Amino acid sequence: MKFARLGPIGSEIPVLIANNDTYDLRSITEDINGAFFDAGGIEKARTALETEALAPLPDSGNLRIGSPIARPSAVYCIGMNYAAHAAESGSAPPEVPILFLKAPNTVVGPNDEVTIPRTSVKTDWEVELGIVIGQRALYLDSPTQSRNHIAGFVTANDLSERDFQLTVSGGQWSKGKSAPGFNPTGPWLVTPEEVDYNNLRLQSWVNGEPRQDSTSADMIFSVDFLIWHLSQYLELEPGDLVLTGTPQGVALSGKFPYLTAGDVVEIEIEGLGHQTQSFVSA
Repeated sequence: MKFARLGPIGSEIPVLIANNDTYDLRSITEDINGAFFDAGGIEKARTALETEALAPLPDSGNLRIGSPIARPSAVYCIGMNYAAHAAESGSAPPEVPILFLKAPNTVVGPNDEVTIPRTSVKTDWEVELGIVIGQRALYLDSPTQSRNHIAGFVTANDLSERDFQLTVSGGQWSKGKSAPGFNPTGPWLVTPEEVDYNNLRLQSWVNGEPRQDSTSADMIFSVDFLIWHLSQYLELEPGDLVLTGTPQGVALSGKFPYLTAGDVVEIEIEGLGHQTQSFVSA
C-alpha cells in the first residue's frame, strides 16, 4: 500500500493510494505519524479499503504533495554505507555503521523549494532509501526481527552542506545536515510487501544530467542489519525515519559542481517515487 499527505504546509490530508485512486484517511486518523503506526493504522487502513469504508479525495491531483510522514521524533542517518561513496569521499568503508542525526524539522515535501543556506558554497545532493519505523524497536535479538518493526519505505534526499559538515563541524556531521528543508521526503510511504527493499534502484539528476545510479543491494550494511544494530544503542519509535546512506555520484567527489540558486535536483527510487526540488538563495 502507498500512503501520502496532500495539501498546504501544516494542513496536509492523510491519504491512501490504491486501485488507481486516492482515498481520504481522515475518517480513521488525523495524520500519518507515530500515533497512527503505534495504533495499527496501516492495518486499519487496509481493512477500511477492503470494506469500502473510505471515500476518494476530490481533486487530489491538484494538491501539493507533503512528506508522507508528519514530523518524526528523530531522523537517524547512516553515513558511508556504500563502498564507492566512501571511496569518493576519501574514506575506507566503515567496519561498523556510522550514525549521525538530522533535525526532524528538515523533513519537507518531495517537491518543495529548497533554500541554500546563507554563506553556503558546498550544498550537495544525496539520494537515499528511507525506512519509517512502525513499532518500537529496542534490543532486537537478530536482524530477522527488523521487518516486524518497519512501517514502510520512502525516497529521501539527504541534502548536505559539506563545509558546515566537515570544516566547521567540530568533528560532528549534523551541523551540515540540518538546514531548513534539507530532507525532502516522499512522495509516498510504501509498505514492505510492495517492494524488494534489498534491491531497489536509486538515481539522481542535476539540471537533467545523471549523477547517481546504484541499487540498495550495494549497501555495506543492509536494511535489516541497520534496524537491529541501532536497536542495540537507542530506542526507535513509531514514525521515526532512518536514512540508509547514499551511493557515489555527489558533488563531494570533486567530479561535479555544488548546487547554486536556479539548479534543479531530481531523485528517484524504484517503486518509491520521484522528487524534484528547485534551489533558491537565502
